[in-house]
Parts: sequence; C-alpha cells; structure tokens
Amino acid sequence: MLQRLRSSLCRVPAGASPFRPPVPATRSSSPGLAGFAVRHALPRARSFVMACLPPATAALARQDCSNGCSVPFAGDSGPQVAETFRAKDLIITPATVLKEKPDPDTLVFGASFTDHMLTVEWSLASGWEKPHIKPFENLSIHPAASVLHYAVELFEGLKAFRGVDNKIRLFRPELNMNRMCRSALRATLPVFDKEELLECIRQLIQIDQEWVPYSTSASLYIRPTFIGTEPSLGVKKPSRALLFVVLSPVGPYFSSGTFKPVSLWANPKYVRAWKGGTGDCKMGGNYGASLLAQCEAMENGCQQVLWLYGKDDQITEVGTMNLFLYWINEDGEEELATPPLDGIILPGVTRQSILELAQQWGEFKVCERYLTMDDLTTALEGNRVKEMFGSGTACVVCPVSDILYKGQMLHIPTMENGPKLASRILGMLADIQHFGVRGGRIRSSWPSDMLQKNLRLAWAT
Repeated sequence: MLQRLRSSLCRVPAGASPFRPPVPATRSSSPGLAGFAVRHALPRARSFVMACLPPATAALARQDCSNGCSVPFAGDSGPQVAETFRAKDLIITPATVLKEKPDPDTLVFGASFTDHMLTVEWSLASGWEKPHIKPFENLSIHPAASVLHYAVELFEGLKAFRGVDNKIRLFRPELNMNRMCRSALRATLPVFDKEELLECIRQLIQIDQEWVPYSTSASLYIRPTFIGTEPSLGVKKPSRALLFVVLSPVGPYFSSGTFKPVSLWANPKYVRAWKGGTGDCKMGGNYGASLLAQCEAMENGCQQVLWLYGKDDQITEVGTMNLFLYWINEDGEEELATPPLDGIILPGVTRQSILELAQQWGEFKVCERYLTMDDLTTALEGNRVKEMFGSGTACVVCPVSDILYKGQMLHIPTMENGPKLASRILGMLADIQHFGVRGGRIRSSWPSDMLQKNLRLAWAT
C-alpha cells in the first residue's frame, strides 16, 4: 500500500481537460519555416556507455522519481500538510488585456514577457498551496524576505520551440526538473513533484501558446524560479517560499543569427566555483558574483571569462556556459573533451546532449577529463587544437577564437576549421528542437510535444 501511494506521487495525474482560453486563429503556415532542410541522421539508443565518463554523469542521466527530489510519504500521523502541489488543482485567471506580441526578428533576450505566469506558494505550516496561472504581474514581497538578504533562491532555464508541423516542443525538460530539485535541496527549499510542475508549465504554455514564435530562429524561454520568502532577518532555513514561472519570447543568441566567435579572458584572480560550494547548482548567487570578472574581461578587450580553478589553472567553464575542446590529445587520439562533473561544473542539459550525440557517432573519443592551461598551450604549440566552444540553453553552441592568458593572446583555430564539429552539433540540435526528428525520418524522443494532454518526458528510448 505504501509503495502504491509513493508511486502515485511520481505520475502526472489524469484529470480535467486543460484550460483552453480563446486565442486568435493560428496561421496555417509559418513564414520562414518552409524549406528548412533536415540535415543529419542519428540512430536511436536507450542508453549510452562512455568509456571515459565517470559514474556521476550516468547517475545524472538515470535520475527519476526515486531521487532526492521525490515527494516523501507523510504517513497518517502528525499534521496534514500538502507534500506537493497538483496540476489538477490549478486555479486559472485569464488576463483581460493581452499585450501586443513582438516581431520575432527584433526580439532581445529576456526583454519581453507573455500575458500569464505561474505561481505556487509554500509554508512550513500548510505545505504547498494550489498552483495559480494568472496575469503577469509584479511580485509583492516582504522587505525582510530571505531571498533578498541571503540569496535563498534558484532558477532554471529551458525553451519551447514551434516546429514546422506547428507543434510546440520542449527539449528534455526532465533534466531541468532533476537539476532544479537538486538545487532546491542545496538551498534548503522544499521538495515537490517534478512531473506536477512540468504539467503546470505545459498548461501555462498552452494558454500563452501564441507567444511561441512562428520561426526556427526564435523560441519561448521558460524561467522557473524558486525563492525563500520568510519575513525574517534570521539566517536559517526558510519557513515560507514561492515558486513561479515566467515566459519570454527570445531570438537567436547572436544578433546576426549566425556563429560569432568570442574571445576569453583567463585569469585565476577570480574563481566561479570551488569544491564543496554551489557551482553545480543553478543559483543566482553564482551568476551575480561573476559580474565583476565579466566587467574586467571586457575592460581587457575580451567578451567572456574563461574560469580557471586550482594551482594548475584547470579550465572549467566559459562565462555561463559549459566548455568543450576538440583536439588531438597527448596520445595522438582525436578527442572531444569537457571537464568532469566534480562539484564545480554545472551539469548542463546541452552539455549532456552533446556528449551523448558525439558518443553515438563513434567517430572520435568522447571524454570527461581535467584540462589545464598548460595542456591547452602545449597543444596549441603542437597544432593539435581543432575547435573550442561553449554550450548552453541560450546560445546552444558558442565558438571560441582567442584567449588572453598571462598577457599573451592565444589564438584558437575554431573558425579556420569550419567549425565543422560545432556547426554539426548546432545543426543536429536545431533539427531535433524544431522538427522533433533526428534526420527527417527518425523521430527523436528528446523533445516533448507540449500541447498533448499528457506530457511525455523527453528521454531517449
């Protein structure tokens, strides 16, 4: 009986049909979508065994409702509190005044927001309240709220894409939910049922579906945020919290819509994360503390920071992105390498997807390993570096052209080499996100069709 009750918490509930507000008639065809050819093929696979990958990566990929994010069973004793919120309990208040939707070709990242938002409140006394979808509005928060003083908060970032078939898809959302739950545990914020949040997000997107751009160069950015709201100056685990989700239509990361390589400032003066810290969690404090280094990078003529760590100047991340190096390694092997998930690296969804795609190709070695600036400079001297690029939800793939290190500008021949690999990865991921397919005929199980009644999680099967 207990097991059945626990299992029921890990399923998206079947219930009332989702709210369907009146929306303007949708276009039967989407300008700019026709003629966008699918360029690559990828065989299907259930799991991926990477010889070079440490156990941590495989564990992250296998996480499900049995992990630390699961909703515990309260039992029959003690005060009755809601251990999670339920999508079937959604209270929906449609906006009476709808905003004008921006032109997809003029979108600035994070500057426009849709008509509605999702909010769910939690308290130690009552547990989770019913979720609300309501008109987008400012938050009302106590001046002593713990988020304002001690940065008790976290956030996530993922995107919804409108495909050529007019279906709206979300790319591997369960990975974002897993990471959000891990961050919540680190921030002492309450646990919740991940699939219930995904279903609430699905219904929010359904209401604001006309905000998902009719374009393959734009998307709808989804920002779940979780904050401590206890009105107290005490440094402690908060007794009140607020989870909210806002949506923002965004254009391409680069204004030109094409690859634009960046230069990096590598200086051990600043450290993004450290062992035992929160570098592997998506918390605002990690980003706010990076701004001074970013300003210095720009003062030194560079666009981003190459974050170093340790006495041997280990290469960790690029700005707010994970890092990849495509090179000929010390053993003469063609290799795609990225730093391992050792606690100071954020486990990026795009990062994991790139590793899995490259491993399936089977054309070169794919490895999580430590990389130092000495490794890089030695490889550059030996003409063994092919490409370097960052990866993330915002840009997908960002090429690197130069690194300023110890007063010397090191040139990375990424663009001279195509960049063949970075372009291939970008094309493959774009096909999956906008077409829901791998290569035109092979359907990918990574994207989720967001407007189906039941949300299908996006993991390779």
